[in-house]
Amino acid sequence: MNRKQMPIRWKMTILSFGVVLFALIIGFIIFVGKAIEMKKEELGNQALITARTVANLPTVQSHLEDSLGWKDIQPVVENIRTVNGSDYIVVLNMNRIRYSHPSEEQLGTISAGKDEGPAFAEHSYVSTAKGELGVAVRGFVPVMNPEHQQIGVVVVGILLPSTFDIMSNLKNELIIIGAITLLFGMMGSWLLARQIKKDTFQLEPHEIGRLLVERTATFQAMNEGIIAIDNQQRLTVFNEKAKDILFIKGNPTGKSIYEVLPSFKLPDVLRTREPVYHEEMTLNNRIILHSRVPILIDGKIAGAVAVFQDRTEMTRLAEELTGVKEFVEALRVQNHEHQNALHTVAGLIQLEENEKALDYIFHSSREEEDLSAFLTERIKLDRLTGLLLGKIRRGRELGIEVQIDPDSYLTSLPSLLDEHDFVILLGNLIENSLYALKDTTEDSKSVHIYLKEDPDTFHIEIEDNGIGISEDQMPQLYQHGYTTKGKDGSGIGLYLIHNIVNKSNGHIQVKSTPGEGTLFQLAFPMNGGNTYDETNSHPAH
Repeated sequence: MNRKQMPIRWKMTILSFGVVLFALIIGFIIFVGKAIEMKKEELGNQALITARTVANLPTVQSHLEDSLGWKDIQPVVENIRTVNGSDYIVVLNMNRIRYSHPSEEQLGTISAGKDEGPAFAEHSYVSTAKGELGVAVRGFVPVMNPEHQQIGVVVVGILLPSTFDIMSNLKNELIIIGAITLLFGMMGSWLLARQIKKDTFQLEPHEIGRLLVERTATFQAMNEGIIAIDNQQRLTVFNEKAKDILFIKGNPTGKSIYEVLPSFKLPDVLRTREPVYHEEMTLNNRIILHSRVPILIDGKIAGAVAVFQDRTEMTRLAEELTGVKEFVEALRVQNHEHQNALHTVAGLIQLEENEKALDYIFHSSREEEDLSAFLTERIKLDRLTGLLLGKIRRGRELGIEVQIDPDSYLTSLPSLLDEHDFVILLGNLIENSLYALKDTTEDSKSVHIYLKEDPDTFHIEIEDNGIGISEDQMPQLYQHGYTTKGKDGSGIGLYLIHNIVNKSNGHIQVKSTPGEGTLFQLAFPMNGGNTYDETNSHPAH
């Protein structure tokens, strides 16, 4: 049987057996090491107790300073060694002469041990030394006379059991633990494999792999962009057509959709569980027609998928409504203003009013410089500064005063909006106000613009004293194709504005009185959340 086609139950059982066995071996090594350390500590304490017992014997204390004192000390100490199960007990005087030793040939000889030094300085301690019989744990205790003067040292040695001896003592426990662990590991892996088979619709991994390859090939062959996310908002499908449409480089799958496409509405489907069909949106400066559908498994939301097409041919109309046409128009207006100014200067010069001509030039230059300096200082985005300058000059040509509130300020955009979105917003709203003032009989026609940037919220207010909007027009205001301008309108401007407000979790409010004017108030959370606070709105003018 091919290894790749081996049933997943057997694969997991064999794998878990190997993992559990490896874990048991590692645990066994750690356990034996710990047992050896505990045995060392136990034998060390036993050696110290025995050494203290010998050091306190009256026989040892009274004969240790005698030249032949080992004759009295050796029998007593050997009895104690036998009773306590020690391997050897050595009693040394201050000259390191042995007064007790398991081998009587060593009595009266000088010890040459290297770890005895601290014991001759009245220290009690335990050390480990390797000798001919094996590794021994040795306890050192000084011998003191009744006057509390050191007269020698007692060394008690106990051989440390070998690793094999320790394992032999614990073999029954180790066998039981190993058998139980392996049994439960194999049973657990078998049950886990069965559950995985159930979750994967009884498909084996190689069958799932084949389906994945087929699905990927199908997605790549489609002429529509396809994006799918799981219930954690991570991208699971992103075909090549979607990358081409949205200008995405590399492989975005596995990343959060907010990291790759922060303004895409696909996560909304996870919350609403409702499909959305044939909706237009602007994404990465592309006009996208898309549908969003939730993925449900056993009634639970598992993700969502979006299928979309590039409708960028509509961009021309959008740009005409939202900026390009206005910039071109602004250049025309500026050229017209300069021609009027030149005619005025030329007329004053012909009348030999040279001083007045100079004053007019300086006055006109100063006005333009002040306006440009104000916008440059307060509005930090060049495209918006150019748009506002164009609208102000267009208003002059139409006899309309376009005012920028002196408290306006803009340094950065809300996280879910870009500069193009702001051009759409301001371009359409200001143009609507200018159109609303064309047919009014007001002596003083004005459009007031206010931009306010707070740490949490960005506010936009556009107010005019034009013809206003009637109550019956309000419900249809943001519908695609609806316009109050007749043949001069396209019905797309406010529709685009409404889409931008929705995608950025913003808020839009309209206050209008027919015959008196209209106020548009928009608010956008700076961090992408829903933080609109109406109390922070600028008072109407």
